[in-house]
Amino acid sequence: MAVPKQRMGRIRTHQRRSMHDRIEKPARSICPQCGEAKLPHRVCPNCGYYKNREIIETE
Repeated sequence: MAVPKQRMGRIRTHQRRSMHDRIEKPARSICPQCGEAKLPHRVCPNCGYYKNREIIETE
């Protein structure tokens, strides 16, 4: 059975894992109606539009 010659250090292990375990920021897109940032493929919470149609009435 294969056995590593030396033990991998704690720092090296954490550095390798840190790229995969990090939390990424959610994607943002700009609403064409009001220009506010919103989540892609969702109704804009500010103006209520999605694909140039008003889905939610806002005052």
